[in-house]
Amino acid sequence: MLVAPSILSADFGKLNVEIKDICKCGADKLHIDVMDGHFVPNLTFGPAVIKSVAKISTKPLDIHLMVQNNTFFVDLFAPLKPKYISFHIEEEKHPHRLLQKIRDLGIKPAIVLNPSTPPESVEFLLDNLDMVLLMSVNPGFGGQKFIPSVLEKAKRLKDLLLRKNSKALIEVDGGVNDKNVLDLKNAGVDIVVAGSYVFGSSDYKKAIESLKV
Repeated sequence: MLVAPSILSADFGKLNVEIKDICKCGADKLHIDVMDGHFVPNLTFGPAVIKSVAKISTKPLDIHLMVQNNTFFVDLFAPLKPKYISFHIEEEKHPHRLLQKIRDLGIKPAIVLNPSTPPESVEFLLDNLDMVLLMSVNPGFGGQKFIPSVLEKAKRLKDLLLRKNSKALIEVDGGVNDKNVLDLKNAGVDIVVAGSYVFGSSDYKKAIESLKV
């Protein structure tokens, strides 16, 4: 299992230290939640902050857009050359076009599904996807409880990927901890995003290692 700590749960007062520590403690990539106050009722990081994170981090960036006007934000963050940019299918009228745009920018494209959005909604986009991110909480805030029905959803998505011979990875974000990570792995999940579980721990290395099942 790959682990992507979400810096939404980091201590912003010492963010540079947090980034260095999390990279040293076994993180595979950094998950960055970009919220615009419209698609979700919260605001997070702008390009100046993420540019600083990119300079400090020794791990690739995984930018998760929770925004309206996805194309605007893709153009805003593409110069930082993250490994992934993901956007919510619920908010995009032309997902195929945007996926191709992200790939043309040299970035791996990904789509995010809210807890109530069925995995079959990406069936005709799989040829253009490198990753599908399943939200296991409702987007907008950290520290929420895991929604168990996402396990069945992950299994359905994995079956779909196998039937379509797709190599897209499955990532899950929200309420992930050492109690549910094995169930996620057994459901076919490749990457877990963990915010409060990692940054709320007194030992980042131990917390990350407990998720690498």
